[in-house]
Amino acid sequence: MISVLILTKNEEQDLPGCLASVAWSDDVHVFDSFSTDRTAEIARAAGAHVTQREFDGYASQRNAALRTLPFRHEWIFLPDADERPTRELIAEMQRAVAAAAAEVAAFRVRRRDFLNGRWLKHAQMSPYYIRLVRRGRAQFEREINEVPRVEGRIANLAAPLDHFPFSKGMAHWMEKHNTYSTMEARLIASGTNRRPPSLAAAFFGKDFHARRVAQKALFYRMPARPLVKWCYMMFVRGAILDGAAGLAYSNLQAAYEYMIVLKTREMLAAGMNGRVL
Repeated sequence: MISVLILTKNEEQDLPGCLASVAWSDDVHVFDSFSTDRTAEIARAAGAHVTQREFDGYASQRNAALRTLPFRHEWIFLPDADERPTRELIAEMQRAVAAAAAEVAAFRVRRRDFLNGRWLKHAQMSPYYIRLVRRGRAQFEREINEVPRVEGRIANLAAPLDHFPFSKGMAHWMEKHNTYSTMEARLIASGTNRRPPSLAAAFFGKDFHARRVAQKALFYRMPARPLVKWCYMMFVRGAILDGAAGLAYSNLQAAYEYMIVLKTREMLAAGMNGRVL
């Protein structure tokens, strides 16, 4: 009833748990970016279909998989290797696709991020993600923190999807976000995120993800962004209520934002426009 698509790059640590969490599906695809560890071997041993493609961007990779893989079912679940659908979500997804009207093209789920075993209930910047799409009705844009574009109505699911972004350790998270910050800085330096922001779209847009894009455009024009982000997370969203984990996560997110700021300035000062590291 539901196919599964998992994008991978050196995910031998997290992939076994992810594959175990989607064993209910009879059509699991691993779309691998030529991993140099045992990712492909683990996927094949678990009975997943493995396809490899050279990585050229997160949106490009996901779109290539959605466009070219021979999915058996009309609906496709899109977990990352460090995400696990709960039993409640699995059951809810199966009920939802069986009853979905023709105009429904995707489902949005509530993701729960964890740090040191603590659910970051308040600290999460955006807990809602599109993870279940109807084949041929969704594509992704923006090569970092990709944005889904869906042809049709998006419905919501209530059960949670659990996410473990620190499963490989703090050093891995920092290394990954060092790469992410470079990619974000390139987009800003090249002008992609410096379009005039729309207040109406940011606060009153009907589509959740369109609002997020507009809000990000506004955010990138703010002075003292890292401090603004830290204060927003701690005191507006209430990360302080998540205890030490909430404080740690807010600090990490502010540091990530500061890396973007510094790298953008460096690229613009050098006249690179984000074309090189």
